[in-house]
Amino acid sequence: MDSAILKDLMCTRFASIHPDMPVVEASSKLIQLEMLGSPVMDDAGTLVGWISERECLQAALQVVYHNQRVATVKDLMQPEVLTVSLDDDVLGLAQQMLAAKPKIYPVVDAANKVLGVISRRHILHMLDQKLAELSKKAG
Repeated sequence: MDSAILKDLMCTRFASIHPDMPVVEASSKLIQLEMLGSPVMDDAGTLVGWISERECLQAALQVVYHNQRVATVKDLMQPEVLTVSLDDDVLGLAQQMLAAKPKIYPVVDAANKVLGVISRRHILHMLDQKLAELSKKAG
């Protein structure tokens, strides 16, 4: 099978989320883009954390049902983030995603600047296309 290039599979359209942003605003951005989570970046675009629907749900429940203060992203984000680079092997990443690993990863450069995100769905879409090609060749 031809090797896939991570750069061709990743999505460069992701939520622009900053640490000082209210979580409810980050939640709205995730909803608008239909994302499960997004990298948290400083003003230079450097990865500083990750926020997912889970953290946003937690904050929304606090605000709506418990009338508590609105948290900022830095209060709830995951500061330790598994990342991938453009040089990473797509099939190796797919194997890694089969384990209890994240469903979506930020793609970063050598300076830890966010270039995009890649998810199980992106890889599955590529594999689906490969299966269709193989089916045409066999038919």
